Amino acid sequence: MTFPFQFDFFGDTVYFHFIFETLAFIIGVRLYYYLKKGIVDAISEIDRLWIMLGAMLGAFVGSRVIAMLENPSEIMQQTWLIFYQNKTVAGGFLGGLFGVELMKKIIGVKTASGDIYVIPIIVALFIGRIGCFSMGVAETTYGIETTTIFGMDLGDGKSRHPVALYEMAYMIVLFIVFRITQYKAMMNGDRFKLFMVLYFLYRFLIEFLKPYHPLFLGLSSIQWSALFIFAYYYTFILRQIRYAQ
Repeated sequence: MTFPFQFDFFGDTVYFHFIFETLAFIIGVRLYYYLKKGIVDAISEIDRLWIMLGAMLGAFVGSRVIAMLENPSEIMQQTWLIFYQNKTVAGGFLGGLFGVELMKKIIGVKTASGDIYVIPIIVALFIGRIGCFSMGVAETTYGIETTTIFGMDLGDGKSRHPVALYEMAYMIVLFIVFRITQYKAMMNGDRFKLFMVLYFLYRFLIEFLKPYHPLFLGLSSIQWSALFIFAYYYTFILRQIRYAQ
């Protein structure tokens, strides 16, 4: 197995990462519209479009700001091209959350809007991480060296944690959990909140298996993003803890 996975197309090198990243977006969107057919949406179609626009704009900015903060020592050497090219899913979720909430305030929507996106997001993440894995150490989605049975040579001759594969496995678990509980009575918006908490819990923990650069108090920008999400949804988390007791 040689990383990164690539092939020649009329003399140009094409990376599988680009293909799977594109597939993740297309399939995620198509799955959203497929699932939307089976529900009565309390939010109008035009408002949904505005909300999705807010999510995309927020995700665009957030993914790049958090990625920039992943390596604090190089912030002053950033160029616009580097800023544009570097991105992280966790930052996209954080920025997307801000974008959605801001857009909803602008258009006057108070209804929770995230539940319908959970399954499409999980599927898109799974597909996207195939592309990340295909890049080996050419992208920052690789882990630190390990002597465990999970170690893989991702292209630099060292046995590393294949964190992209770990996330793919985690997405399968989340998909099963949310499919099993799809008919369980939950407050509107709680499924999305649960997904965000579970995803950022994973991202907080998996950072310790990656060669991250601390931003503040020994934690990376993604870990601080996770702590923000936990604080943002603290009432939901406390409610779930009380419910489980």
